[in-house]
Amino acid sequence: MNFELKSLSQRSVSESKLDALVVVLTADFHSDQSVLGQLIQKVLDSKELSDKGASLNFWHPAGLKIKHLLLVQAEQAQPEQLKTAMQSAVSWAKKLKVSDVHVVMPKVGAQGWSAALQSASDATYLYQATKPSAESIKLKRLILCVSAIKEAQAHFDRAYARVLGTQLAREWGNRPANHATPTLLGKAAQELAKFPNIRCEVMGPKEVERLKMGSFMSVAQGSVEPLRFIVLKYKSRAVKSDAAPVVLVGKGITFDTGGISLKPGAGMDEMKFDMCGAASVLGTFRALAQLQPAINVIGLIPTCENMPSGNAIKPGDVVTSMSGQTIEILNTDAEGRLILCDALTYAKRFKAKAVIDIATLTGACVIALGHVRTGMFSSDDALADQLLKAGEDWQDLCWRMPLDEEYAEGLKSNFADVANVADRSGGAITAAKFLHRFSKDFPWAHLDIAGTAWKSGASKGATGRPVGLLLGYLLSQAKGGSGKNKK
Repeated sequence: MNFELKSLSQRSVSESKLDALVVVLTADFHSDQSVLGQLIQKVLDSKELSDKGASLNFWHPAGLKIKHLLLVQAEQAQPEQLKTAMQSAVSWAKKLKVSDVHVVMPKVGAQGWSAALQSASDATYLYQATKPSAESIKLKRLILCVSAIKEAQAHFDRAYARVLGTQLAREWGNRPANHATPTLLGKAAQELAKFPNIRCEVMGPKEVERLKMGSFMSVAQGSVEPLRFIVLKYKSRAVKSDAAPVVLVGKGITFDTGGISLKPGAGMDEMKFDMCGAASVLGTFRALAQLQPAINVIGLIPTCENMPSGNAIKPGDVVTSMSGQTIEILNTDAEGRLILCDALTYAKRFKAKAVIDIATLTGACVIALGHVRTGMFSSDDALADQLLKAGEDWQDLCWRMPLDEEYAEGLKSNFADVANVADRSGGAITAAKFLHRFSKDFPWAHLDIAGTAWKSGASKGATGRPVGLLLGYLLSQAKGGSGKNKK
């Protein structure tokens, strides 16, 4: 769905001919003497909308050229209240089957705008890539009306960029594995290079072999689908080309059977979501393309399938990573860390100010944190604090987990420098400790999104997280702390 920001006063709205209008009311709402303003004031005086989230709709209200009018209560204009208000507005508009809806917005800050637009986008998202028969939603455009457009523009621009990035991440996360192969992910990344200041390189098996990424290659060897190593670069002209970048590393296992350590059949279809870390990197670059902030960012996506076959790696095999460290593979279903460790070693060449990997890495993280907060591990306190703040500011929450050295004890091996798994206790932490071995040369954070990247059950599908968290962090690091919208 498209979003537009427009300067319209209550009086201007009163004089406009509209199919559908939504007015979001807050405790500090001030009505003017226009026909619309007087109607709203009567409703407020009647206490008809005294309950939080309450709504009242009108058909052809007297004195107005508006066909359908909805008043929605958002009380203090907090993010959660705005989400509820926008969900009500979209649900109402979908029932009316209108294509355009004007929404009179209250005065809110960055968090409010982000919550409102993301909520509306989520409510209208429709997956159609392999389901063209899905009933389309007629609602195509939300025109957000404010009286002081200059104050709202920057907040709107950032919120809209997040929406675009999250939509892309959701779309690729939702596609089945035969429609989201490593090759197709590479093509999706190349499409992003059509935007200003973005470049893309896609490497295949030969280039990856030359890089000596033995750990990454070992995971891919059981599949007929060739691996890809994607390198995206966003370089703003507003900063020096050699300025230290932020590196994002996204796990791109396009389907995970578990390999020889085969997963149970029930629910295995959801392993198409094992590339949601990669999808979040693509989505973040889409948001950067929209905003064009003053920052340099590198995106690294190692992508392949993890399949059982006569060529597949076996429990007990030992492989050599790009770093030169040998790894004993005790469980072939702990493959995400095997492709990420080589990408982290590759990241060393960029002399980054920070490296953040994003991965649907462990079921243990779901047990620890559920589906609300992303697990965050970091070797750098300042980076951890910045990510926590970005998560709070952009309502894409994370929670810092421990990285005590004692957790690495279980990764010791008699036959290699390190084993790829320890025992079941603290599984999310030992997985992070494995990655920590390959990230000692730069400030590093690991985001385990196994509990937040997708939903199961009736609402099964990718969420697009943590695009909001990543974008919020990047904008906080950009020169000037924000981005200029690129239409």
